[in-house]
Amino acid sequence: MPNWNPNKQGKFRNSLGEETRRPSPQERNTFSTAEVPEKAILVSVCPSGTTMEYAEECLNELSFLLTTAGGVPVKQVIQRLERPDSRTYIGSGKIDEVVEYKEALDADFLVFDDELSPTQLRNLEKAFSCRILDRTSLILDIFAKRARTSIAKTQVELAQLQYMLPRLTRLWTHLERQRGGIGMRGPGETQIETDRRLITEKITLLKERLSSIDKQKVQQRKNRESLVRVALVGYTNVGKSTLMNLLSKSDVLAENKLFATLDTTTRKVVIANLPFLLTDTVGFIRKLPHGLVESFKSTLDEVREADLLIHVVDISHRNYEEQIDSVNKTLEEIGAADKPTILCFNKIDAYTFTPKDPDDLTPETKANWTLAMLQDSWMARRSSGDTLFISAQSRQNIDRLRDTMYERIRHIHAIRYPYNNFLY
Repeated sequence: MPNWNPNKQGKFRNSLGEETRRPSPQERNTFSTAEVPEKAILVSVCPSGTTMEYAEECLNELSFLLTTAGGVPVKQVIQRLERPDSRTYIGSGKIDEVVEYKEALDADFLVFDDELSPTQLRNLEKAFSCRILDRTSLILDIFAKRARTSIAKTQVELAQLQYMLPRLTRLWTHLERQRGGIGMRGPGETQIETDRRLITEKITLLKERLSSIDKQKVQQRKNRESLVRVALVGYTNVGKSTLMNLLSKSDVLAENKLFATLDTTTRKVVIANLPFLLTDTVGFIRKLPHGLVESFKSTLDEVREADLLIHVVDISHRNYEEQIDSVNKTLEEIGAADKPTILCFNKIDAYTFTPKDPDDLTPETKANWTLAMLQDSWMARRSSGDTLFISAQSRQNIDRLRDTMYERIRHIHAIRYPYNNFLY
């Protein structure tokens, strides 16, 4: 035991007789329990038919996903291949290069921009001797972190189990083989089969629970059939929740993060004398895991059964047209592509462009277009004319959006209830 009788210099002797100094209260309280952010290297393959600019954009989005999940990206690596390697996703030479990056940067794990097969996961873990994540598992982790209600938690758990089921052999590698010898005779892969059966039973239970939730949601929507339903859709982090708060005067969580909203929020809104229901939905993203689309069926039903969609787009994003295509593909996948839609370009206050030098004879690109030029382009492209440029943050052109919504909703209401037209 240390001798806590101080000498003249205020020092002590420990149990080994070594002279030491007792730490001050301030020094003893410097220990922190805060989690240290994990560092990760991001890896992607640029296959034939894909530009490096697109691959870089996908990797930047993956970096944003990692930051949202609480990690720190320290390096981005892109390899151009004909197609991803079926065994290791990237080539052997690139693996050696990434191993050097991992050791030099002291990275904790690696994140790959595509969904990896069980074989690829197993081989990559052996090659790098660290945790390996793919885009799907990272998105599922964010969804699990953001889920608040029991419905969202059930949907995320179902998607996680469906993702985990074919990868059980990777999780149970210590039971993959039976080895001979005394004390080594055991169930072997029986444990894997047992775990697979338990997960399958849990998936069945969660599907039954979500089916029951679907029936409740259908009944709730039937009770609201007297009002026109409007749904906000769009890519994640384009400002849907901010616009929802502005139009409905509510307090839906709005953050500059991906997937800030997982649960649908419905509010009754009145424009002039016309009431309707406005719903904020989960944001879409490129390479959205199919399991999430399936498990979030009850949430996406709000979009499928809406009378009018407001497709919100971040005009300040350099690849906003690709985001529009990603949203349209997801709407087509859930059977909502033919809905009446108002295309609403948001964040015009953040839009920037690079004026072209008069002496530059190269063709103009989107980066050189002013906001007025973009507006004229999209107005001409969409014959319906319902293309608006707004800023939900600074409230620019919000009155015009309200007027457009009023006209479209009044038209839908007049067709549904022709005898109530005198109200308008």
